[in-house]
Amino acid sequence: MDISVVIPLYNEEESLQELTNWIDRVMSDNNFTYEIIMVDDGSNDGSWEKLTELSEKNKNIKAIKFRRNYGKAAALNIGFEHSKGNVVITMDADLQDSPDEIPDLYKMIKQQGFDMVSGWKKKRHDPIRKRLPSKVYNRFTRMMTGIKLHDFNCGLKAYSSKVVKSIEVYGEMHRYIPVIAKWAGFKNIGEKVVLHQKRKHGKSKFGVGRYSGYLDLVSIAFMSRFGKKPMHFFGILGSFLFFIGFVIAAYFAYTKIFLQNYNMTERPLFYLGLLSMIIGTQLFVAGFMGEMISRSSSERNKYLVEEKIGFIKEK
Repeated sequence: MDISVVIPLYNEEESLQELTNWIDRVMSDNNFTYEIIMVDDGSNDGSWEKLTELSEKNKNIKAIKFRRNYGKAAALNIGFEHSKGNVVITMDADLQDSPDEIPDLYKMIKQQGFDMVSGWKKKRHDPIRKRLPSKVYNRFTRMMTGIKLHDFNCGLKAYSSKVVKSIEVYGEMHRYIPVIAKWAGFKNIGEKVVLHQKRKHGKSKFGVGRYSGYLDLVSIAFMSRFGKKPMHFFGILGSFLFFIGFVIAAYFAYTKIFLQNYNMTERPLFYLGLLSMIIGTQLFVAGFMGEMISRSSSERNKYLVEEKIGFIKEK
């Protein structure tokens, strides 16, 4: 199969017919073999009923329904797990991403050899309250990661199948899939200017949570370096602090023994040394416990799937 299109959605009933028709037309015009994997992230409108109807008419449309809302990252992750295409395209269900971009994205993966290609909504039809934080966030992410992309959070992206089968997306990490891919060893990341259209139906599903994106970047940075070896972070830092505290304590022990009438408890440095030893010990123990947990931890992506449509049942 040439292409899997993975589309997470939440309360997008009004857009689904037009979106699937549009994708089908693009695929037919370019003679692509394809599947559309729609992941209903706990919608409470008629989205699932609409997906059921569409799947009955077009066998290329497959759908997964979560029992409740888990977020975009979980929806993408399960879509990646079920994808069969050599190239995986992701896009939003609100018709702001254009399926007409799919052929060029496909060629960049298959012919130009990119591991993944991220869309760049150079001209955005969004209010300034969304555009301004996005610019700050993208600049900060470029500085932190060294990945030269203008729009990390663009929903329209293309991946080679080996990328989506090698990474895990959880929490709110969908904003940083290029970062996750790079730190997984997929460094050939491209960018393409894509058309961004005005929203036709409904309203944006993202609220103030978008402003906490930098916390996810810090989390990814830490997990990519120390997720499998927490002792390398906490143990080294704890040992360093304990050593500093021990040197201070040894100095005051010397003064107490060899210098008469020296009251070390009146010196703030004495208490700083004790605090340093205590914190150092706690960090060392934290690293040890983290090491034990990391070796026996279960998968992070656990979600209840209520129903699936269009997939071959496993025996």
